Amino acid sequence: MILIALLALPLLAQLLAQAETVHGGDSVFLSPGIGIAWGVLRAPTEEETVVVTRISNPMARYAYLRAEGVNPFTGRRTAVVEGVPLGARADVKSPRAGFADFPRREFHLFATEAEWRARKPALTVYYLGVPDTTPEFTSQAALDAYLAGTQPPAR
Repeated sequence: MILIALLALPLLAQLLAQAETVHGGDSVFLSPGIGIAWGVLRAPTEEETVVVTRISNPMARYAYLRAEGVNPFTGRRTAVVEGVPLGARADVKSPRAGFADFPRREFHLFATEAEWRARKPALTVYYLGVPDTTPEFTSQAALDAYLAGTQPPAR
């Protein structure tokens, strides 16, 4: 019995070390130390329409961000943002047409640069496409004003 417990310890440690994964669901996601808000900047054509996802980090809880698009049927992944230092906020911009092939979006947040380099996020927030509640705007100023109003407070 003790031997089984000792053999299981590495597996248990690996499970405990895995990142927290959360479904964002709605167009505004707020969690302690992080906020994610979506908006669409409409353009004259669908090909020019851009989806903007603002990641807010007011408490500097996370140091790096990586965003991926995922095809849920094939499992294929593409980097939307390879990995960037995350200051107080970052805007991830994607052509709306790009969601056709890679509809799932995963935002991987890393506490340190070492965790980013090792691809071990502290938190992953995922969406199964652009949330239905995402508002659309026809001007950059209106989009910016909306996104600014969704920011979580620094505590």
